[in-house]
Amino acid sequence: MTGPLVTVRSDLIASVRGELLRLRKWPAFWIVLGTWILLNLTFAYLFNYLAYTTGSSSRLSNGMSRDMLMQQMLPASVPEVFTQGMAMFGGALMLVLGALAVGSGYGWGSWKTVLTQGPSRVNAVGAVVVALAVTVVGLVVVAFVVDTGVAALIAGTQGQSLALPSMSRALLGLISGTAILGMWTLAGAVIGAVARGPALAVGLGLVWVLVVENLLRGVASIFSPIRALTDHLPGTAAGSLAGSMRSVSGPATPGVLDILSRGESLLVLAVYAVLFAAGTIWLIGRRDMV
Repeated sequence: MTGPLVTVRSDLIASVRGELLRLRKWPAFWIVLGTWILLNLTFAYLFNYLAYTTGSSSRLSNGMSRDMLMQQMLPASVPEVFTQGMAMFGGALMLVLGALAVGSGYGWGSWKTVLTQGPSRVNAVGAVVVALAVTVVGLVVVAFVVDTGVAALIAGTQGQSLALPSMSRALLGLISGTAILGMWTLAGAVIGAVARGPALAVGLGLVWVLVVENLLRGVASIFSPIRALTDHLPGTAAGSLAGSMRSVSGPATPGVLDILSRGESLLVLAVYAVLFAAGTIWLIGRRDMV
C-alpha cells in the first residue's frame, strides 16, 4: 500500500526513531531523568524512612506520626506518593529536559540541517514532541516500578503489608503522573522554541515554575479579581491533580494544591499540553525560515 499518507507516516516514524536515538545518546538526557528518580526516592522514601526509624516528628517527617509515615511507604500508597513531587520539582526537571531538547538544536545547528534537508518541517518538529511524550510515559512507568520495589522492600523489612494498590488506583496514578510531567515537558519545549536556545529557555522556565506562579497565587489571595486566572495556571492544575491523589491529612508537599478538582485539573493540563505542542510545531515549522 502506497500513497501520500503512508509516506508521511513512514517519514514521521523514521523521524521519531532518529529523535529517540539522539536523546538516548545524549548525556544530559540521562542526567535529568536520573536526577528525578533519585530525588523522588530521596524525598518520598529515604527521608520518611529515616524519620520513621528514629521516631522523629520533626521537619524531616513533615510533622507526620510514625504510623502515617509507614502508611506512606507501603506499596499500596505508591500511586499517591510518587505523584507528590511531580507538581513542582519533577515538573521543573522535565521542563528543563523539554527546553534542552528543543533549544539545543539551535546552538548545535541541527534545526538548520533538518529544516533545509528534510524531512518535512511538521514531521521533524512533530518527531521531537512524540519522542518527548514517549520519554515521559517511560519515565512515569519506571518511577512507578522503582517506587513499588522500594516500598515492598521497606514493608518486608518492617513486617508490614505487601498489598499492591488496586488496578484502578495504579492506573489513575500513572495517568496523573503522565499528565503532569507531560505538560511541563511540552512547556519547556515551547519555551525552547521561543527563546531559540537552551540557556534562556531553562532560566525562564524555572523562574516561572518556582517563583512567578507562587507569587501570582499569593497576590490572588488578597486581590480576588485575578483568582480566576491563577486558578487555571499550569502549576495550579498540576498541583491540584497531584493533590487529588492525597489520602492523608497533614502538610502537603510544596506545589501540591487542592484548588481544582481532578477532572478540572486533567482538562486544564490537556488543554495546555495541546497548546504547547501546537505552539512548538508552529514556531519552528513556520517562523524559523532558514
